[in-house]
Amino acid sequence: MKKIKKNDIVFVLTGKDKGKSGKVFDLFPKKNRALVEGINYVKKHMRKTKQDQQGGIVQKEASIELSNLALFCKTCNKPARTGVNILADGSRSRFCKKCKEVI
Repeated sequence: MKKIKKNDIVFVLTGKDKGKSGKVFDLFPKKNRALVEGINYVKKHMRKTKQDQQGGIVQKEASIELSNLALFCKTCNKPARTGVNILADGSRSRFCKKCKEVI
């Protein structure tokens, strides 16, 4: 079970956006990377085409390595390490290792 999923709030541990947090809106598990809203912006030069009448420099999010992200616990208000509980019915739930609260 992956520790970070879509729509999770994550905290950036390293890199140029260290200390910022954002929402995960896309995951690439085979590449071990994620796209996070408002994190790791890059500038891309776009050519003028028929579909895109406006060319120029566009700013967009680039993917970031999952090892540089930590799940953000809302009760602690800190980035937290997570664990997995297996419930009686066989389903799994993630919890914060600091406050033992289910995420």
